[in-house]
Amino acid sequence: MKTNDLKRGARVVLTNGWEADIMDNMKGNTRLARVYGFETEIGSVYSHDIESVIIAGEKFPIEHTKEQDKLREQLTKLFG
Repeated sequence: MKTNDLKRGARVVLTNGWEADIMDNMKGNTRLARVYGFETEIGSVYSHDIESVIIAGEKFPIEHTKEQDKLREQLTKLFG
């Protein structure tokens, strides 16, 4: 499944291990999500930081677009 196919309400796992609920039906490099981490917060997350989607208790890997992979590379060069 690609990040652009995720719909509102989908439960995802981020690269840092935290879970989040997708809160929009948008496409692109950022998605609005309720993130369950140290605190529960709502905000934008980079699409390339979405690692997998949870459907019926089972994790499925996420495929990223070329643009999302390119942004990840650019941010890695800038911030390490």
